[in-house]
Amino acid sequence: MELGYWALRGLGEPSRLLLRYKGVEWKDATIPLTEEGAGKWFGETKESLGLDFPNLPYLIDGDVKLTESLAIMRYLGRKFDMMPDDLAKGDMMELVIQSQRMDLGKISYNPDFENLKEGFITKFKVFLKRFTAFIVKPFIFGSKVTYVDILAYEYLDHIRALTPESFTPEVSEYMQRVADLPNIAEWLKSDECTNKTYTINSPMAPGWPGFPNKA
Repeated sequence: MELGYWALRGLGEPSRLLLRYKGVEWKDATIPLTEEGAGKWFGETKESLGLDFPNLPYLIDGDVKLTESLAIMRYLGRKFDMMPDDLAKGDMMELVIQSQRMDLGKISYNPDFENLKEGFITKFKVFLKRFTAFIVKPFIFGSKVTYVDILAYEYLDHIRALTPESFTPEVSEYMQRVADLPNIAEWLKSDECTNKTYTINSPMAPGWPGFPNKA
């Protein structure tokens, strides 16, 4: 199995985290954020993998070749028995979580980031109240860890880096339960954990790249 994405967290990190959680063998086909890395991707690799709609992230699993971050997460959820029992609510929560991340991206890549930030945070706090009420516990849909939990943890962690003070104890405790899962806990504590070196958005983002905390 091969997963390709830029050397940043962005939209590819949830799939990386899910694969690490499952402890399966996979190739991390990271593309360096350099002129050479981008040139090789756009000039050679992108059109050579047999992808129907070449893009990043991509997943290759035998004859299965996918792009689009949510399609990849759904595929992995089905493959590793990480689908919610209530598929309709799972679809809904997946897209609600994704919309928070896309809203973060919109302001992060906007030069007017500082003026847009407060509006984003105000709206996000409303989401957190609804999210807290929705969680069944210990995870979003009860005792089963689903791909939606992995997606939620990673994307909420992106936003937490921007506004940690917005997170309620209930949401922080939920995120800690995910962080304490086998393999995830070991990964986050390891020297190899790329959260310590990768930006959340592109390092060239004019608003908020989301550089890792070096403290």
